[in-house]
Amino acid sequence: MIKKIISGGQTGADRGALDAAIKYSFPYGGWLPKGRLTENGPLPNEYQLKEMLTKNYPGRTEKNVLASDGTVIITHGKLTGGSALTKKLTQKHKLPCLHINLNETPAFFASSEINAWINENNIEILNVAGSRASKDPQIYEETLYIIQGLILLQLVNAQPGANTTDCDMNECLGKLPDPPRTVDEAVNRVIEDLDLRDKVSIANMDLDDMVNFHPHLHVYFKNAFGLWSGNKELIESCRAISKEPVRDENDATSVILGVLFKKLHETHTLKVVD
Repeated sequence: MIKKIISGGQTGADRGALDAAIKYSFPYGGWLPKGRLTENGPLPNEYQLKEMLTKNYPGRTEKNVLASDGTVIITHGKLTGGSALTKKLTQKHKLPCLHINLNETPAFFASSEINAWINENNIEILNVAGSRASKDPQIYEETLYIIQGLILLQLVNAQPGANTTDCDMNECLGKLPDPPRTVDEAVNRVIEDLDLRDKVSIANMDLDDMVNFHPHLHVYFKNAFGLWSGNKELIESCRAISKEPVRDENDATSVILGVLFKKLHETHTLKVVD
């Protein structure tokens, strides 16, 4: 389980990660240049990051790479500028790095992919980097959404009282939303969080590909919707609308994904214009 999220405090992806951690009272930190430098002025003091002795951005980038067990870089498109440097520094220091290209991976899938990568690499301190707001106005909101989902995935498997380093687990868990009790409630909650790009992407997928080739989505739904902890009302709601037997939480997530796909397919399918 990750115990802390860090970033360099820059606008965009960095700030999205910090705000996600703050929302759930999750431990966070990181290093930023002298003067709390960002592209739109000093980072507000309420963000509890440490200042470097210089205003050097590359030095700050390397410091955060070294202060973490692994780095996730979130962008739209290929790595450039500071994001490309971050990747090179992780390679230099032989530390795990995952690039999430949101032009290829919808934000809806990204949280579960990052969660699986974290578990595979035993990441405890996660460095989040990516595009700045001036280069990508959408990156803040999408990173905020992705890291919120990641924190949820991590917290729901944690037990109160576990060694989580500076985190009051009861406080963190207490900020998670109550699980939905019906399929409609679950699906509507997901749709509310999706941006237009992800809605269109999902609507134009093949349903079998969505269900079968994104297994981490099942994990996400089982965690987010309390299926693993015994959300019997939601499972009964799945049974009430399914034509196939719903034997367990795995079958229930397939029902929810099917309803999600159907709703988005009706409203967001791209149509060919003659």
